[in-house]
Amino acid sequence: MASESTAQRRRLVVGNWKMYGSRQENTLLLADILAGWEPLAEVDVAICPSFIYLPQVAEALQGSAIAWGGQSLNPDDSGAFTGEVSGPMLADVNSRYVIVGHNERRRLRAETDQFVALQFVAAQRAGLIPILCVGESAEDRAAGNALAFITAQISAVINLAGIDAVARAVLAYEPIWAVGTGKTATPEQAAEVHAHIRQLFGERGEQLTIVYGGSVKANNAAQLFALADIDGALLGGASLNAEEFLAICRHANTAG
Repeated sequence: MASESTAQRRRLVVGNWKMYGSRQENTLLLADILAGWEPLAEVDVAICPSFIYLPQVAEALQGSAIAWGGQSLNPDDSGAFTGEVSGPMLADVNSRYVIVGHNERRRLRAETDQFVALQFVAAQRAGLIPILCVGESAEDRAAGNALAFITAQISAVINLAGIDAVARAVLAYEPIWAVGTGKTATPEQAAEVHAHIRQLFGERGEQLTIVYGGSVKANNAAQLFALADIDGALLGGASLNAEEFLAICRHANTAG
């Protein structure tokens, strides 16, 4: 069961569309999501599409209860950085959130903990809510280093931004070995990491929103959301199916 403090935190479900979609596919998906939408008193919802589709998503969701955001950002507000997108640009299309430190960016684009910290600061500077992703590899978990690895990822951001700034953001625990693999952390594994993250922030931790990402589906969401320290989900593939996405949002709304 959820703890008493959980009621003081807003739950959050974010759909990360990654590098999927087209104008036609997006139109159909968004129409299905909006057609099946029900009022959700306890949960905030957002969609993070590819940068090129942000205006389309923003136009479709304008006036709805669903927010939108970016999948990454450059630490600088402007400059000669071909192919990059800045925080002010995301804010200019009324984005609310931006994902930083996603494991795919860390692995495929060699984004270090220090670089992610700069992105985090840039996001808050632009008035965006960063969704800071952290998580261990299968090798780190097997070696018993999962908690130390995650602590180092978070500490790099705290050292630059300050603990209060990080406590105002969203953290997403996404074990690398569970992302897109069909594997999901057991309730015990997820609970241990989420509780550890919350404890890093002391009293501020009770207000910190921590979501789980890693092959979350409609058939396992309720079990995950019932855990005291899990406040929602960062979804990948499940957010590309309207029925699945809406079902997970409803589970988050009734959790606890």
